[in-house]
Amino acid sequence: MDLVLRELVELGGGLVTRAAAGQVVPSWTLRQACRNGELVRVLPGVFAAAHLVGGRPGAPVLSRLDPAMSQRATLAWAGGHGALSHLSALTVWGLRPEVVGDLVHLSAPASASPRTRPGVIVHRRRGLTIEPPQVVVRRGLTVTRLEQALVDSWATMPPADRRALVIRAVNDWLTTPERLAAALERAPKLIDRAAFRHLLTRLADGCRSPLEIWGHEHVFTGPGMPAFRRQVPVRVGRRVVYLDMFAERERVNIELDGATSHGSPGHWEIDLRRDALLAAIGILVVRFTHRRLVQEIDDVRRETLAILATRRT
Repeated sequence: MDLVLRELVELGGGLVTRAAAGQVVPSWTLRQACRNGELVRVLPGVFAAAHLVGGRPGAPVLSRLDPAMSQRATLAWAGGHGALSHLSALTVWGLRPEVVGDLVHLSAPASASPRTRPGVIVHRRRGLTIEPPQVVVRRGLTVTRLEQALVDSWATMPPADRRALVIRAVNDWLTTPERLAAALERAPKLIDRAAFRHLLTRLADGCRSPLEIWGHEHVFTGPGMPAFRRQVPVRVGRRVVYLDMFAERERVNIELDGATSHGSPGHWEIDLRRDALLAAIGILVVRFTHRRLVQEIDDVRRETLAILATRRT
């Protein structure tokens, strides 16, 4: 390969565009590199170093690149007229793993030129502008905002996966239920929209896991149950701990232990120390396991009501 072209490819992390190459080498240099098998065309006007193309033979070249490279190649092809969106944006936001072979999703204004091609799906959107606040730059890549990406991807994922991603995004402080609700309002025809709205309501109530949502809806509501406050910050010495479900009058904190959490002795020791610190300031911690919450609903309710009644006397 021509030395100048090679340096340009290396500077681009294995990628080069026809426009960039045309500024430093004759057009025939790029064609010769492709004929020699040194470069491979992945999208119109975008080329990758041949040794970086792996994956399944017969698949689109774009899908045979490392996911991060395929995303960069797609944005280079769009030439500033598109942003990574849907599941691709969720990958950039760190909510999904990068998988070789994944299709790249690109959102573009209705008037823009990019069209769906092998390996890339282009979503055309009226009113979209490829600039803040509608898009942001994350990890050096232009992407739609997280709230929009979650709404766009909602109908394409299995129910358990999409709920988990929304919950994780809120728990990781990447977004809020309020910002997600605003994005949802802009998608009145979204499939299974009611389920999304219901999830956001529970998250706004303070629920932070599927188990907490289950407990809120099936166990800890009804006659005798107080209006629990959720995710309540409490200072204990130099620490601030968050209480899952706090009955303020009775000073009882109910902790819901998930099916896979608290499984190691180390976790249990941390929990015991935390519970002891809370006991020192008069807060009783009551823990229920995933199994009991799901399989012994009536027993858990009775025990909770009895504990609360005792604390009131």
